[in-house]
Amino acid sequence: MQLRRTARLLAAAGALLLAAPVLSSCGFDYATDRVYTPGTGTNDQDTKVDVLGSVVVSAEEGSGTLVTTFANNKAKEPEKVTAIAGAGDDAALKVEGFTPIELAPGGYVNLADADTPVTITGDFGAGDFLTLEFTFGDGSTTRLDIPAVADCYEYSGLDKSAETPTPADECKPAAVEIEE
Repeated sequence: MQLRRTARLLAAAGALLLAAPVLSSCGFDYATDRVYTPGTGTNDQDTKVDVLGSVVVSAEEGSGTLVTTFANNKAKEPEKVTAIAGAGDDAALKVEGFTPIELAPGGYVNLADADTPVTITGDFGAGDFLTLEFTFGDGSTTRLDIPAVADCYEYSGLDKSAETPTPADECKPAAVEIEE
């Protein structure tokens, strides 16, 4: 009798041990399995060319400089970015200084390092989102909502459309008064 009880107890403990990983899991599609890149810029990785960290750096109302990285996902074929334009409600935005960009196989180009900056003009300011459409060499497009950020902190000096950069004292966060 004692032997049966011990065998049942061992079987139950073994079943519980085998079931523990299944019973303690959270299911599928864990948040830690999803791509997440913390940062201000907009990312798009749905086409053959990734558009990464896109922001429009703006030191003054109505103008800014597009800062983004284009990465070619093809390891053996070159790719091309052929056009950038305002889209949707922002179709009136003017994009200046853009020339088609050749991307080597597996290569990338960061517009922050470009000799000729890509400037955006129109009705916007820091804190707004601008809808831009990017066209690639094969005719495919992607449309992104890109934040306009102030020419401060890590973006300081990147707005090439402004005559003067944002003064450092204007970049400090405003003091918050606490009422007692």
